[in-house]
Amino acid sequence: MSICPDTWIEKMAKENGMIEPFIDTQVRHAGQEPVISYGLSSFGYDIRVCRQFRIFTNVYGTVIDPKNFDPQGLVEIDSDICVIPPNSFALALSVEWFRIPDNVSTICVGKSTYARCGIILNVTPLEAGWEGKI
Repeated sequence: MSICPDTWIEKMAKENGMIEPFIDTQVRHAGQEPVISYGLSSFGYDIRVCRQFRIFTNVYGTVIDPKNFDPQGLVEIDSDICVIPPNSFALALSVEWFRIPDNVSTICVGKSTYARCGIILNVTPLEAGWEGKI
């Protein structure tokens, strides 16, 4: 087992559509404004989060049961800004679509930029052969 370098990630993205849209450099500024970095980095790829969020809230005293989910506990947001109320959490989708090769497994981990703000992300495996948005 080994960790694949940025050269491999770039080749797989450009030749096999592993990541779409694919940004082959680390973007840190939009014009003059700094942004949370995204794109290809050494031994990884920093994804972006799209505008659609789902906020889980307990305003109705809803129990979160993954086998029998109650939609009353979910608020859908479509915005560039997502305010997460206390005692709540958010789900978000990546901008990028992934096509993971059949012989590769990956993991998605949180950025230290978010962790310094107290936003913790779950480690998410992307299993061999999986396709979709994170």
